[in-house]
Amino acid sequence: MKYIRIFLIAVLLTGACILANAQETTRQDTVHVDKDEVVHSPRKATLYSAVLPGLGQVYNKKYWKLPLIYGGFAGFAYAINWNNDKYVLYRQAYYDITDTDPKTNSFLDIKEVMYYNMNNASDVREFGDKLKQAKDGARRYRDMNIIFTAAFYALNIIDASVDAHFFNFDISDDLTMVWVPETMYCLDQKIVGVNCRITF
Repeated sequence: MKYIRIFLIAVLLTGACILANAQETTRQDTVHVDKDEVVHSPRKATLYSAVLPGLGQVYNKKYWKLPLIYGGFAGFAYAINWNNDKYVLYRQAYYDITDTDPKTNSFLDIKEVMYYNMNNASDVREFGDKLKQAKDGARRYRDMNIIFTAAFYALNIIDASVDAHFFNFDISDDLTMVWVPETMYCLDQKIVGVNCRITF
C-alpha cells in the first residue's frame, strides 16, 4: 500500500509537470506581425484645411488652434460687415448731398452734419468732401479686411500642412552633442583637432 501511494503521487506530479510544460502562450506555427505605423499625410491635412478651415488642425490633433481660427474669421467678418455698412451709409449720403433733388437728404442722419451750415454753399461743399473721404476710407478698410481674411485662410492651410509634416517629429530631450579631441591624418601628417558628434 505504501508503494502504491508513492507511485500515485509520482504519477500525479509527473502529469502536473507535463501539463505545465504543455501551456504555451503562442503557437509554434504563428508569426507575430507588428502593426505598421500610421503615416500622417500632410496632403490630407492641407486638403481638409482648405475645404473647411480648422479641419486640418483637428486632423493634426491640434484642437487648441480651432478657437483661434474661428475667432479670427469671426473678427474679420465683423470688420468687413462694419466697414461695408459705413461705406453704404457714406456713399448714399455723398450721392444725396451732390445731387440737385432736395428730397434726398440721408446726409442729415450723419451726426457730423451738425457742425456745418447746410444753407451755406461752401459748408455743403466741404461736408461733401468729408463724406467722399469717409466713403473712400470705409471702402479701403473693407477691401483690406477682405484681403486679410484671404491671407488668414491661406495661413490656416499652411499651418495645417506644416503641422502635418512635423507630426511624427521627435522633440524629446534626448539630444546630445559631444566634443572629443581627435588626431587626424592628412598627407602623412598628424593633425590635432576637435571632433563634434551630434546624436538625436
